[in-house]
Amino acid sequence: MNIPKLHYISQGKTPEEHLENIQKACTSGAELVQLRLKNVKKSVVLKTAEKAREITAHFQTRLIINDHYQIAKEVKADGVHLGKTDADPAVARKFLGDYYIIGGTANTLDDSLALVKKGVNYIGLGPFRFTTTKENLSPIIPLIGYQGIVEELKSDMPIIAIGGITIDDVPEILKTGVYGVAASGEITKDFNKINAFHKLLKASSTNEQPWDRETNF
Repeated sequence: MNIPKLHYISQGKTPEEHLENIQKACTSGAELVQLRLKNVKKSVVLKTAEKAREITAHFQTRLIINDHYQIAKEVKADGVHLGKTDADPAVARKFLGDYYIIGGTANTLDDSLALVKKGVNYIGLGPFRFTTTKENLSPIIPLIGYQGIVEELKSDMPIIAIGGITIDDVPEILKTGVYGVAASGEITKDFNKINAFHKLLKASSTNEQPWDRETNF
């Protein structure tokens, strides 16, 4: 399963703003977007996810739903991202099956090892820096921390650096051995930066294997 190296995590003050930003990200060449709605009713998440699926399907962009793995299956998203206080990845895997992408959040080596055992497809490791979008404040991971975790993990598991990452951070982050990065505010401020991220990550669409929806659904 080929995981894109750049993950755009949606932002917005309303579900409509999230959808507008997902549309802009797709138009600008995003290969994977995560719908991250917090503190809203499940019915609103479902409705927004359905619209996000329509947008991403048009652009053949992969859609990950944050937290709600049942909704991910209902709208035929490509997968789910589970935070540390969300559902157990093993439970989500049993519900979703093998063809859905499951990502999990880690803040430490122990978190990462546990996620590998639970069979996730990628790990979102962070935070790299303080970010106001995360309610649970975990200690910031320095560059040497990323490098240590990647080396100790001894795994082919894709590690996605998360947390307040800017375009200028990417070259140094990649030196630690991480697979890719997730960005939210940096891209929402200027969607043209997606191309710049892709160049740095060497993750242009020509290098990515297409996600074959016919095979997987």
